[in-house]
Amino acid sequence: MTAIDLQTATLDVTDTGGEGPALVLLHGPLLDASIWAGVIERLPDMRCIAPTLPLGAHRRPAPGNDLTNESLTRLVADLLVALDLHDVTLVLNDWGGAQIIVELGLADRVSRLALVACEAFDNVPAGQPGRMLARMARIPGGLAVQGQLTKVRAVRRRLAASMAAHPIPDERMRRWFEPSREAGIREDLRRFSARFPIPATRDWSNGLAAFTGPALVAWAEDDRMMPAEHGPRLADLLPDAELVRIPDAATLVPLDQPDLLARHLRELVHRPVQPAP
Repeated sequence: MTAIDLQTATLDVTDTGGEGPALVLLHGPLLDASIWAGVIERLPDMRCIAPTLPLGAHRRPAPGNDLTNESLTRLVADLLVALDLHDVTLVLNDWGGAQIIVELGLADRVSRLALVACEAFDNVPAGQPGRMLARMARIPGGLAVQGQLTKVRAVRRRLAASMAAHPIPDERMRRWFEPSREAGIREDLRRFSARFPIPATRDWSNGLAAFTGPALVAWAEDDRMMPAEHGPRLADLLPDAELVRIPDAATLVPLDQPDLLARHLRELVHRPVQPAP
């Protein structure tokens, strides 16, 4: 793992290096780049870059970043520049904020897009767990209380059950939740989570209609956070999208079905990009 200094944050980044096609793999709140480990090991011929974003499981506070969907999308775009990446396959799971990379005019280095069981349209923050996090962030001391609750194994198991179809090792859950007990990290999480109105007041996916490159929409069949109808809606919105349904999986598809997801990502990477008219 490498620390990369960007203008508004320092990111810890897993980068497998090499000359293969570049995939940039993004995660959601209270998670880190480790959710992609199983997928990455199944793509040894590709350059896989997985940053840990300042979304609550990070280790380096990011006081210089506004911590909105817009600012984090710009942070992702800055990372592509810093690593001099081109022809990128951008992969989103859980957090869907970076969909607006197209809307913001920052997708010039992105050739392919994969939306894997992620926030879309008005489902921001996602599902009951996402809305609960946003509400706790609005209560003075709410996230500190949540941090104490996640010290309890039974609480961690309940949270895992809302995100994944298969058990998540408790060691990994502790790794995700421990950073937010530190004041600076918790403040980052509060600033990000408290800014989203409930219910959502904007469509976060509308700008995707302008993305003409190959796209994959991978929707989990057992997902309780992302509405089932959002997968087909996203596929209809994107001009060159393939919709696949992932069986025996919930939101964290990279954990539940790493082999199947890696196979679909490999197929996406090898789909040709049509030249601009």
